[in-house]
Amino acid sequence: MSYKVGIDISGGDSAPDEIIKGALLAKKELSEDIVLIGVEGEIREQLKLNNATADDFIIVDAPEKIEMAESPAKSVLRKKKSSIVIGADLLKEKKIDAFVSCGNTGAVVCASTLRLGLIEGVERPGIALMLPTKTGDVSLIIDVGANIDCKPLHLLQYGIMASVYYDLVLNKSNPSVGLLNIGEEASKGLGVLKQVHKLLSSSSLNFTGNMEAREIFSGKCDCIVCDGFVGNIALKVAEGSVETVGRMLIKAMRKGILGTLSLLLAKKNLQEFKSSIDYAEHGGAPLLGVDGIVIIGHGRSSRLAVKNAIKVAVRELSQDLTATINRRINEICQDSGIRQILTV
Repeated sequence: MSYKVGIDISGGDSAPDEIIKGALLAKKELSEDIVLIGVEGEIREQLKLNNATADDFIIVDAPEKIEMAESPAKSVLRKKKSSIVIGADLLKEKKIDAFVSCGNTGAVVCASTLRLGLIEGVERPGIALMLPTKTGDVSLIIDVGANIDCKPLHLLQYGIMASVYYDLVLNKSNPSVGLLNIGEEASKGLGVLKQVHKLLSSSSLNFTGNMEAREIFSGKCDCIVCDGFVGNIALKVAEGSVETVGRMLIKAMRKGILGTLSLLLAKKNLQEFKSSIDYAEHGGAPLLGVDGIVIIGHGRSSRLAVKNAIKVAVRELSQDLTATINRRINEICQDSGIRQILTV
């Protein structure tokens, strides 16, 4: 079965050039119809610069742009002809099967939630991100920015949605689930996290307990649950640490002739290492909980990351993700033991 995947050409730090190149890479590998959503003139110009023909794509004109620094809610309400709003509308109207954007994250979350609504039973959407780990596998962390004021039920549902996603899309049954906290003991953390620990422990999920931030790249847990405030900070710290360590390493290797020579010889290996630990290259982040397939790419996504985000969307479409999330949410959240903890 072939799908229609919409891609926001106006969103991202390197838009439209790098986004178009990512779409071209995806077109070479996939049989799907790719719908380019953005300023039509810019799209046609970029296709021409890349020696591509517009006949290979479906082009939807979206003359307005939501910039990265704009207020998400205000921009979505004001700019109804923006690529983000039109992309969400096309998905709602089933004119596309999935929507990918590397633009303003808050605007994508807002437009998707308002236009698509939530899966029945889901209280809040969450952004789930695939992280590379030292084991060679990936961990899925949720939430990394959609919801910063979480209630215990929201975090329980994040664990459920991440578990379903890991099972269906990443092909591992009964994935482990951990709760990001300041210590491994069940007694650690704020009152909200203590209650979430009880909920996850009482659920049918494969809950392995609390985990500390230093372990998020360890591969200890398949799914990592946290609120959007903590998750976003954890990722920004990780980004800054990787960038700083990389620069310090290069600076140290440049000292002396032998160091400079070794740096030149190791250039390819260093580039491969950088790609392996850069989560932005592993594909976009699924916005779980909304009633449709939405993938959010990092603002600095390269053409490879854009291609991978489109491929992630296709993998999601090949599974009955929305229906399974709905079923599992209802099964677990309606359990008498869970309901009793929530009413305490």
